[in-house]
Amino acid sequence: MIKYGLDRVTELQFDAFHPTIEKRDGGQWVDITLRFELASETPVPDDLIDFSGLVITTLSGAIAQIVPQDEDTDCEYQFTTFEKEQIRAFIESDEVQQLIANLS
Repeated sequence: MIKYGLDRVTELQFDAFHPTIEKRDGGQWVDITLRFELASETPVPDDLIDFSGLVITTLSGAIAQIVPQDEDTDCEYQFTTFEKEQIRAFIESDEVQQLIANLS
């Protein structure tokens, strides 16, 4: 994770994802809230209280945005490329793509 304004970068290794998937009002976007299980050697930064991620996709499952959250709101961190790749692979998996398709 990268904290805005700091040069220090840490890389989280996600062991498991726990998604909550819902169609956003208006109908063209899907919000996927992710809770994470992390590898023990890559703990969440100490200043995050309730860490999660928000992935916004189209109804066809294409990812529009991936952002970290703290207490269900945007926070002062951003995901690294490595972290986004792990999340992207999960969202693009057949299982999650089917869950998104079922919302249509």
